[in-house]
Amino acid sequence: LLKSLNVAYTKVDVHADVAAADKVIEINRGYLSVPVIMFADGTHLTEPSDRDLTAKLTALNLI
Repeated sequence: LLKSLNVAYTKVDVHADVAAADKVIEINRGYLSVPVIMFADGTHLTEPSDRDLTAKLTALNLI
């Protein structure tokens, strides 16, 4: 969805980046649930629906 909306993002492989995996586990209270989308305002969404992600991107004026 991010690509189709021309929203810039960085993909991180949590299986290759231990620090990223630790952050995801911290965010998700012990679970390595992906995708986690982190935003510049400090918020995040875990496994968001297209509807929820679109709403967040709209709220942040990214689309």
